[in-house]
Amino acid sequence: MADIKILIVDDEKLLRWSLQQSLSKDGYTVLTAETGAEGLRIFKDDLPDIVLLDINLPDVSGITVLEQMIEINRDALIFMITAYSDVPTAVKTVKLGAYDFIEKPFNMDKLNILIAKAAETVSLKKDVSTYRHILSEKYQFSSIIGESAEIKKVVEIARKIAASDATTILLQGESGTGKDLLAKVIHYQSRRADKPFLEINCTALPESLIESELFGYEKGAFTDAKTAKKGLFELADGGTIYLDEIGDMKIGTQTKLLKVIENKTFKRIGGVRDITVDVRIIAATNKNLEEAIKNGSFREDLYYRLNVIPVRLPPLRERDRDVLILARYYIEQFNREFKKHIKDIDPVVEEKFLSYHWPGNVRELKNLIERIMILESGDKILPEHLPCEINHVFNKEDNAQGPIVRLPSTGIDIEEVEKELIRQALEMTGNNQTRAAKLLNLSRDALRYRMQKFGFL
Repeated sequence: MADIKILIVDDEKLLRWSLQQSLSKDGYTVLTAETGAEGLRIFKDDLPDIVLLDINLPDVSGITVLEQMIEINRDALIFMITAYSDVPTAVKTVKLGAYDFIEKPFNMDKLNILIAKAAETVSLKKDVSTYRHILSEKYQFSSIIGESAEIKKVVEIARKIAASDATTILLQGESGTGKDLLAKVIHYQSRRADKPFLEINCTALPESLIESELFGYEKGAFTDAKTAKKGLFELADGGTIYLDEIGDMKIGTQTKLLKVIENKTFKRIGGVRDITVDVRIIAATNKNLEEAIKNGSFREDLYYRLNVIPVRLPPLRERDRDVLILARYYIEQFNREFKKHIKDIDPVVEEKFLSYHWPGNVRELKNLIERIMILESGDKILPEHLPCEINHVFNKEDNAQGPIVRLPSTGIDIEEVEKELIRQALEMTGNNQTRAAKLLNLSRDALRYRMQKFGFL
């Protein structure tokens, strides 16, 4: 326990000495002070983890010292040392923020047990703090990779959200666009970073279980409720709840969620007491919620509550500029992870990457790079490393081999050929008109004219 510091503030010299001897044998670093002023000075300079603080000090009230210590460091666990006659006062100090109180004269064995439990609590807090610091370092705005205008706009909005007190955010985008990453970045770069980030996938659990996970339940609320259980809203108080795929949440749970957003209160299942929480809700979906409202599967009032700050994450096919940036980023990442030495991407592969429509978005690109780097050797990603759906993408090399179609002896309708080529180009690029026009060597306006002509618009 050498990393646990304990400060003893008491005017009885023999008591300080005996406590110091006993606690030092258990491996704690022990500091002592005779007066409140000296105790405060040591507390500021050394930031001890645990304090044994006498209520009756010669120069100032121990309660005053307690209040000042709490202002300096709320994480310190402070035990008030009190005589039996001062127990009512000691109880008041717990309400002010003291961790507990100890009565004089005290049994040293019992005291050692109390200190050991407090030290475990301190160690756990330090572990949690370290873990959250690691997450804050991992989930920075710079972890959203890309130079395109589309992704820069997303980062700009996320920065404003993180710095604000906004409590409801709606992330919309196709599967694989990075909604979960963005949610974590917003949380860990906000003032809520030292509080929990808890997530639940609304498609993973049936309605009854989602409700109990979110709101908890009281003992006896249903057959298997042997003990009471806190839900995510209680556990995340002060932090963030991430509701992934909220478009799949059942109407009944939507109604209860709406009430929590509006009133900041809820009841556990089977409970009668209102529980008040301060939670930021980040909801995400790949569904069109406006369509879901029309077909009756999503509440309109909940949609408008969530949609206070909407953020649309663009699909990768709309981020041409980012495809190769992301590919190289993942190559560097997996080089470190797998101890590989891939240095480059073949130009033909680059062309295919830029022409492919990436239906799985960033997740698909990441998984592809990971698979190639696990299975292949060498220092370059080559065309033969690619799956057939990417290798068959039309590109300049394909065009150089010869004509795309052969004229049959019976003749052909040239407009039907043109229509079919436009259809294929749009399909290959996921309806990205800029890239489709590039494939056909047309201007975007010329492509749009033909799209309108053939009924694609």
